Amino acid sequence: MTTEPYPTAGVQDKDARNSDTLARDKVGDDAEMQRILHRETHSSRAGVAGLAAALVIAVCVYALLESAVRAIGQPPWLIDPQTAAERLIALPQGISLLLLGSIGGVVTMVGLFFFLNAVLPGRRARHILHDARTAVVVDDEVMASALARRARIAANVGQEQVMVVVSRNLVVVNVRPTSGIPVQPEAVQAAVQEELDNMGLSPDLNIRVNVAASGVIGA
Repeated sequence: MTTEPYPTAGVQDKDARNSDTLARDKVGDDAEMQRILHRETHSSRAGVAGLAAALVIAVCVYALLESAVRAIGQPPWLIDPQTAAERLIALPQGISLLLLGSIGGVVTMVGLFFFLNAVLPGRRARHILHDARTAVVVDDEVMASALARRARIAANVGQEQVMVVVSRNLVVVNVRPTSGIPVQPEAVQAAVQEELDNMGLSPDLNIRVNVAASGVIGA
């Protein structure tokens, strides 16, 4: 009597399909998480884009209305389009240099505002904490408060004697020591670095400790 082997091919194919599905779901979840983190750490450009579109639409509508008024033989609301074009061609004649410079400065500032909003990353004052189960975004002010408390303990000074500034890639710790009690910058930096390591920030931050030359009188 012969026995047939156990049909495992179908089971293996099903397991492989399940593994592929789980892998695709994980990739999709990771991509969605990255989009959420990017939205939380970067400012939206929708407002600036809407403002630019509104300005362009307003100028176009006004030019269209002035052209329509001219076409039906009515006086212009502000300035005739043909007269405006002739004055633009004749610049800088017919206008004072001070007024022309002022208009040019305003136009330059407006253009620079929209240009910088378009090219700069627009990062918010936030950092991402590494966590295996969820995404955590923390404000830089909250981080600065925690780091200042740790630096104050390491320096053995009062709360008002430590100020911490957190930027994208740098933590600046400013310490004013108490008169007669020296402060070791290495100890303060080590304490702040340990606190940052416990937070698990992304990206990693450099630390700079500044100890003031003059101290304050202790209570």
